[in-house]
Amino acid sequence: MKIDLSGKTALVTGSTAGIGLAIAKGLAAAGAGVIVNGRGQDKVDAAVRALSASKPSGKISGVTADVGTEAGCNALVAAAPEVDILVNNTGIFEVKDFFDIPDQEWSRYFEINIMSGVRLSRAYMKGMLKRNWGRIIFISSESGINIPTDMIHYGMTKTAQLGISRGLAKLTKGTGVTVNSVLPGPTLTEGVEVFLKGVARQNKQSEQEAAANFVKQHRPSSLVQRFAGVDEIANIVVFVASKEAAMTNGAAVRAEGGILDTIA
Repeated sequence: MKIDLSGKTALVTGSTAGIGLAIAKGLAAAGAGVIVNGRGQDKVDAAVRALSASKPSGKISGVTADVGTEAGCNALVAAAPEVDILVNNTGIFEVKDFFDIPDQEWSRYFEINIMSGVRLSRAYMKGMLKRNWGRIIFISSESGINIPTDMIHYGMTKTAQLGISRGLAKLTKGTGVTVNSVLPGPTLTEGVEVFLKGVARQNKQSEQEAAANFVKQHRPSSLVQRFAGVDEIANIVVFVASKEAAMTNGAAVRAEGGILDTIA
């Protein structure tokens, strides 16, 4: 299968590093024009340069905007008023005891992880429906189903994304627009690599041992028994964004290595 997204424009929020940057890279490699987004101009510029270095066929551009705020979403839409593919990737997480999470932290997670996708989907989906083609993809998590007790506020937002995604998909009935969620499991982003290096130093073990032990301890039901690479998640997102994935709509596409102990 050759995925060709030539002529399509994709916006990936939170795409200056990690899974978001890998998704942007994958979409660009498939021929899409890609709009990189992040909160810092320097990081946005660096991501644009990195993607442009491979000389993709589509245009690579960047918009600096904090999509965790209403003003930031409005600024992004003003700079990029029309897209064919929207990947709602922006999100934050932190290990924190439930009893230590204040109200303002719940509100912050809601604004960044949930409302960013709500606002941008509201801004772009009508145009997709009018053109009779489009893709909206929420980067959720297996934590949206398998709620982690040490990140209940994060898990809550990922569950909400699944509900929003499914509800929006129902609005696409009979059209060429699809709305789906992708559910990664533990993934080796730059931030996770820093965390694992610290664990390895503390426990006097290799980073590989630290990673393997983390999965065994915190995700024992994993069938692959390892972290995913960012490109492995990106590959699934690129497929869901493709023309070939027209029959995938309203779905929660699992990319978590078999952590979730369910058949469907």
